[in-house]
Amino acid sequence: MSRVIVVGGGAAGMMAAISAAQEGRQVTILEKNEKLGKKLFITGKGRCNVTSACPPEEFLSHVVSNSRFLFSSFSRFNNEDMMHFLEKAGLAIKTERGQRVFPQSDKSSDVIHVLKRECEKGKVRILYHEKVTELLFDAEGKRCRGVRLENGKNMDADAVILACGGCSYASTGSDGEGWHLARSAGHKIREPQPSLVPFEMEESWCKDLMGLTLKNISMRIRAEKKTIYEGFGEFLFTHFGVSGPLVLTASTCFGSYQKELSEGKLYLYLDLKPSLTPEQVEKRFLREFDTYRNKNISNVMERLLPRRMVPVFLNIVNIPEDRKVREISKKERHRMIDEMKNLKMHITGVRGFNEAIVTRGGVSVKEVDPSTMESKKKKNLYFAGEMLDLDAVTGGYNLQIAWTTGFAAGKNAGK
Repeated sequence: MSRVIVVGGGAAGMMAAISAAQEGRQVTILEKNEKLGKKLFITGKGRCNVTSACPPEEFLSHVVSNSRFLFSSFSRFNNEDMMHFLEKAGLAIKTERGQRVFPQSDKSSDVIHVLKRECEKGKVRILYHEKVTELLFDAEGKRCRGVRLENGKNMDADAVILACGGCSYASTGSDGEGWHLARSAGHKIREPQPSLVPFEMEESWCKDLMGLTLKNISMRIRAEKKTIYEGFGEFLFTHFGVSGPLVLTASTCFGSYQKELSEGKLYLYLDLKPSLTPEQVEKRFLREFDTYRNKNISNVMERLLPRRMVPVFLNIVNIPEDRKVREISKKERHRMIDEMKNLKMHITGVRGFNEAIVTRGGVSVKEVDPSTMESKKKKNLYFAGEMLDLDAVTGGYNLQIAWTTGFAAGKNAGK
């Protein structure tokens, strides 16, 4: 019986093992942690956003890097296939706002349990605390024939699948070591960068608003005179800057703007009232000012902004909190309207891999067969998941990349 070794027991690794076992192969997962799915366990804040329920024909438009590479494998195992797989395996799922799919229990552990059970059905052997340090090749160096473990033991195989993860959340085992193995096989690695990651901001007042979430706001990012991102959604202030779904999605556009990011040339603009035109905002101001002309401006602004944001906003526009509304000049009112519609902030950097949900970069997809996930450099060597130079926006898309590439790698290694 043909033997398949899967290096890494995360999302892509487990799916690869399951699909290889379905081909009747003897499969072994080598996992350096003490359990499977360690990163999967913490995704979606422990709820695990397993995929997106968007129409399959729309799915690849949400993939940021190398979406065309996924055409073939996605046509064989897409997001609808994954949902069907989970339900057939006994996991009840639900679809929430933004077409995000979660286990009905809201427990990522249930997703891991189902995948592990499917591995057991296929008689997949799982070895824990086993770190792979080297790939083994035939005498001509053309075929991968197995792996060497940290303890010096060699394990032979007819196919090896590398599903070692990227660099994000290194504490879960995703420390980039898989790329050293890929390099040893002659593969180019596109420089890894954190993606789906919060921003660090110059404005110290972000710390004063730590924990405040703004919903239904509009945000754009500019690199000097060019708008590189525009979006609408949920925005969160933190002690170091900003985060939230809107920010995380925006971070996916930074791959082409690393120079501007490092030189501090990226700026973020918030529209706190996106449903209103500047003229409509002014009418609202005039109505409130006329009704409450004898009150302090801070009291009136609480009718227009979240309470915690009022003192920060008034400080930005340089108006004392105890100024009476009747004393606000037309010029000051216009300044407030301008800031409400176009609040400018300076991006100084992004957080590191430990706070990045995924990694941008990895094994060059030009050197991998898009139908099979097999290396074009070495026969019988396959890649899956975050090791590949593939990444997408937030919302279950990145996990689906893991399921899709894992399925393809396992099926074809099994054949």
